[in-house]
Amino acid sequence: MEIKIEKIIEMALSEDNYNNDITSSSMIDKNLILSGNFICKNSGVVSGVSVAQQVFKKVSSKLEFNIVRKDGSFVNKGDVIAYVKGPVRDILRGVQTAINFLERLSGVASLTNKYVQELKGTKCGILDTRNNTPIYRALEKNAVIHGGGFNSRSSLSDYFVIETNHVEAVGSVSYAVDLILVKAQMYGEITIEVEVETKEEFLEALDTKCNIITLCNMNLDTIKEIVKLNNKKKTIAVKGNIPVTQARSYALSGVDYLYIDTLTNSYKAIEIDFRFYKRLKK
Repeated sequence: MEIKIEKIIEMALSEDNYNNDITSSSMIDKNLILSGNFICKNSGVVSGVSVAQQVFKKVSSKLEFNIVRKDGSFVNKGDVIAYVKGPVRDILRGVQTAINFLERLSGVASLTNKYVQELKGTKCGILDTRNNTPIYRALEKNAVIHGGGFNSRSSLSDYFVIETNHVEAVGSVSYAVDLILVKAQMYGEITIEVEVETKEEFLEALDTKCNIITLCNMNLDTIKEIVKLNNKKKTIAVKGNIPVTQARSYALSGVDYLYIDTLTNSYKAIEIDFRFYKRLKK
């Protein structure tokens, strides 16, 4: 597991002060051993199962976490995702942190999968953005993959993206691309993406050495016209407020990708419950 994800897990456990569960330590025998299930209360695509496993590994080496439905699996209401067994005190120290990860990441994966299902039969892919929960980016981007989507850049240093603010700062789309190309040699092979808001800006970007042109907040008729003008010269993406119900219409316009902000900033968490089910011998 990535080091940054391990750090997120450590921070989450520390936030819960997991080494000082005053309730459990006051009323539960330290030798009591039980086993319990993580149960999905909604249908959807699960993500965060491997993260939950790492949570319990951090809590205690005495805990055994078994995965029943791996990340990326579609589950129905009532399905068991995983089970954990071991000292009850240890289980209770980590169970809410595990649920927090599972519910939210499964929400991201499930929403992503809804878009992916809408686009079946098209050649268009679903992309996430950097509009994510602070610090959780690596986790949420993994969840997008589990849902069948694709990741855009994870940080400002991954590749060049010329946004509207950049263009306003330097004067024009073409000049912005040229400025990057001047320093391109120090980066080796590069990718340049340009965001445009008008047909005129698109035509300007089309005449540059950029690789990707992203159409921002354009209506469907304009997008269709631009796709014809592009004639497969550049990779074309669309960014805007695109609900699931309209995603297929945009995909059928002939664009290559849809950027969907809501995947990682407006998803609905999947409800997941944990219940002990068997008392084991000490």
